[in-house]
Amino acid sequence: MNDDRDPQEGGTNPWVKSLFIWAGILVALILFVTMFDSGGATADDTLSYTEFMDRVEQGEVQSVEINETFLQGMLTDQTTFRTNRLPGVPLPEETLRDNGVEVSGRTEERMGIWGYILVNLLPFVLIFGIAFFIIRQMQKNAGSGAMGFGKSKAKMLTERQGKVTFDDVAGIDEAREELQEIVEFLKDPGKFSRLGGQIPKGALLVGSPGTGKTLLARAIAGEAGVPFFTISGSDFVEMFVGVGASRVRDMFEQAKKNAPCIVFIDEIDAVGRHRGAGLGNGNDEREQTLNQLLVEMDGFEANEGIIIIAATNRPDVLDPALLRPGRFDRQVVVPKPDIEGREKILDVHMKKVPLAPDVDARTIARGTPGFSGADLANLVNEAALLAARKGKRLVAMDEFEEAKDKVMMGSERKSMIMTEDEKRATAYHEAGHALVSLHVKGCDPLHKVTIIPRGRALGVTWNLPDRDRYSMSMEQMKARLALAFGGRIAEQLIYGEDSLNTGAANDIQQATDMARAMVMEYGMSEKLGWLRYRDNQDEVFLGHSVARNQQVSEETFKVIDSEIRRLIEEAEGTARAVLTDNLDELHKLAGALLEYETLSGEEAKLAIAGEDIGRGDDRGNMPAPQTSGGSSIPKTTPRKRPFGGPAPEGA
Repeated sequence: MNDDRDPQEGGTNPWVKSLFIWAGILVALILFVTMFDSGGATADDTLSYTEFMDRVEQGEVQSVEINETFLQGMLTDQTTFRTNRLPGVPLPEETLRDNGVEVSGRTEERMGIWGYILVNLLPFVLIFGIAFFIIRQMQKNAGSGAMGFGKSKAKMLTERQGKVTFDDVAGIDEAREELQEIVEFLKDPGKFSRLGGQIPKGALLVGSPGTGKTLLARAIAGEAGVPFFTISGSDFVEMFVGVGASRVRDMFEQAKKNAPCIVFIDEIDAVGRHRGAGLGNGNDEREQTLNQLLVEMDGFEANEGIIIIAATNRPDVLDPALLRPGRFDRQVVVPKPDIEGREKILDVHMKKVPLAPDVDARTIARGTPGFSGADLANLVNEAALLAARKGKRLVAMDEFEEAKDKVMMGSERKSMIMTEDEKRATAYHEAGHALVSLHVKGCDPLHKVTIIPRGRALGVTWNLPDRDRYSMSMEQMKARLALAFGGRIAEQLIYGEDSLNTGAANDIQQATDMARAMVMEYGMSEKLGWLRYRDNQDEVFLGHSVARNQQVSEETFKVIDSEIRRLIEEAEGTARAVLTDNLDELHKLAGALLEYETLSGEEAKLAIAGEDIGRGDDRGNMPAPQTSGGSSIPKTTPRKRPFGGPAPEGA
């Protein structure tokens, strides 16, 4: 950047500033008090001139110092005194000598008129100087006080350490190439302008949380070699109407002074939401801020050389005027990485970690479908922390497997005490899920099943897709419905109808949501056809969603309910048939879970076949999965969720 010094620091230690300020205040107070001080003795040691002469004649005065306006000295009892001289009355020097008083004199040094003015005005100068300094500091810190309400909070990004470049961005090659073109335009505009091309005015980064939108922006800052301002969308909006618009104007004024430059607005949906779509009255402050942003990006005044880059994970709620060409010319999608991208991302993060020879990034990438860049960074960090906790010098594959389980399923709750009956019921519940996934066509391959409590679940059945997946067929969705009911039906077959518990609440919720989506969104019902019967329930701010779409009749809703029930009952029947026909396998798998607590997919198949699993430990430290990846976070099936809270993502 143009200036390597942090503008917020100003090159001075803030503790030194505070010390100077308080020292100045103290000196001003001392001078102020001194100026109004009487400058003399108190009433106890001040004598009247008559009393002074009486004390002299009585021999009680030991010494006296004569000044031009007063007399001061010491009595024979060693107390001091002071008395004023009478104008025009000569001193009784003979009387003083006759009574043995030691006499001395001192002439006062009179200061000039300018010195007198300086001494008396100095406290006021210091006080006004300190007040001016404080007001100036308030104005410098935009938004930190009343003087800075309308100032922009955008900060110029300077990275003296930890500089990020495009070499540190992996797994999102297409997005990186589009943004790298903007950087090249800033460095060599003639390369594009000679063919009539113009630099894009704005680029909108769209992607799920954790996919690397902010990392891309930091890489642009590291590569561009031009001033880079960063601000969050929430920094514009205040409770006072007009403040946000003022901050937008101030931000663009700063950008014009430093053009060509890049302005990065993170989470732009905080200020760029669809206008007039609120529940009730609109937010005047937010809408005025958005209007000012629209004008500054593409209004009458051209802001040449200013490129706006914004990031959001909610592009559907943004105002259409904000997305049109001329404002955001490009929408750069930052997707979750595929297996190749995950391997590259792992290579980037593993450079900072000492690895054991058995660590294979490709194997870890195959076993982490649906992980974003932030998830993979967290995975590598967790593995390093686990290795450090164990006192190891290198991070091995075992730590990566343990870290993956922790990230995807939660930490093991080793302190949780379960009774034998609860542990046995959990084993049959998870064995039911696992057995259905092994016998029903369309289920993802079984990766791991455990009865060790993790996160909010007492047990987990973990299935991983065998490839990167971007859509699901009806067969696969029906298989997932059957998988969801495997645990409840297994408990019902073993313990009876009256012994059912609340452990299947999350299974029922997942199955109901999926069946409803199949009927109302995906057109997977012959009776209802290829029609969509509900709007996106997440977009309540757009004013389009209601609890029940009024355009759908009551008769149609009855058909919808009946179709959802039909899919659920078919799934229950499929799971019941599998478990009834393979009851012996259910007992074998539940027994193996009670013995080993955690089984891999291959070990579960060996247990069902009655073969020796071939390991002596009872904790279930599994080798790396040999799956080939997937596209979404694998579905786990919690045995129980305490307190009836929502299931974790991917659970």
